[in-house]
Amino acid sequence: MQTPYYLIDKSCLLRNLEKISWLREASGVKCLLALKCFATWSVFDFMAEHMDGSTSSSLYEVRLGREKFPGETHAYSVAYADHEIAQVLAYSDKIIFNSIGQLAKFNDASQGHVRGLRVNPGVSTSEFDLADPARPFSRLGEHDPAKIAAVADQISGLMFHNNCENDSFARFDEMLTLIEDRFGAIIHKMAWISLGGGIHFTGADYPLENLALRLKEFSQKFGVQVYLEPGEAAITGAATLEVTVLDTMHNGKNLAIVDSSIEAHLLDLLIYREPAKIAPNTGAHEWMICGKSCLAGDIFGEFLFDAPLKAGDRLSFQDTAGYTMVKKNWFNGVKMPSIAIRELDGTTRLVRDFDYDDFAAALS
Repeated sequence: MQTPYYLIDKSCLLRNLEKISWLREASGVKCLLALKCFATWSVFDFMAEHMDGSTSSSLYEVRLGREKFPGETHAYSVAYADHEIAQVLAYSDKIIFNSIGQLAKFNDASQGHVRGLRVNPGVSTSEFDLADPARPFSRLGEHDPAKIAAVADQISGLMFHNNCENDSFARFDEMLTLIEDRFGAIIHKMAWISLGGGIHFTGADYPLENLALRLKEFSQKFGVQVYLEPGEAAITGAATLEVTVLDTMHNGKNLAIVDSSIEAHLLDLLIYREPAKIAPNTGAHEWMICGKSCLAGDIFGEFLFDAPLKAGDRLSFQDTAGYTMVKKNWFNGVKMPSIAIRELDGTTRLVRDFDYDDFAAALS
């Protein structure tokens, strides 16, 4: 198969999904795939066997969830436009408003629909200001318990999303306790609560039993159905980006140029200034892996190899499912990676290729 391409491995995906299934059974929570992280719908039927539906951040995502992912479809957006709201309601089972202002604006249109409100508890686990929902002056949700209580009779649920790559159960427990203490009186009036995503509970050493017990206790204490919205937790380690070395150079360091671009194909890493991953990343030969775009900083990172790299060598960037395919772009006209799936029996099939017509169609 011609590189570059994203390769989704169902056997790796299944390991995460089995943990999600166990958590659902042990705790009673429902789990919705966060489409903002991963929206490759060719594996949605497979994932739906272990999840309860999808949650979205826009009209197009909620429509994709309704059409492609069996189960519940939750709609959320930082702000809905007038021309979107009818379609959002038509495609969703629940709609979550970001503000009391949006709830009021679309009160008449959403009558009879299951409605919720996003709440910002003012604490989070994010290490990046760019992604911190509780950053100063945050627009992500309402924060005043008194104002939220005043509209509690207009909604049946609340959404708290303040975890971000949180692999610490102790920190999750601490923040949930803060939510209980500050918003408990309102939660008692609700029928359902979403605790969002960002909880890395499918990690190898995560105390899943403790999480299940804590979630079950929370649900029983307040009499609510609890939802989680795993994104990365559902797909961590489930895909690679396969590339080929096109050329090598030396300019103080060994440089290898591949047929891909971190800006176009792994944009999230560039935004957060994190290197890509290559396994095993051992050996005596250190090489800087560079993208083929004209951006000077189009660098995947520096890695170790057993032998010097040469044109034609194949490389695999690891853990490239989350926030990759949803952010890929046509910068420099660099060919988008194809999308392939490795089935449970080990066979690989191509599910999507991109060509010049796709590039031209994205423009005008």
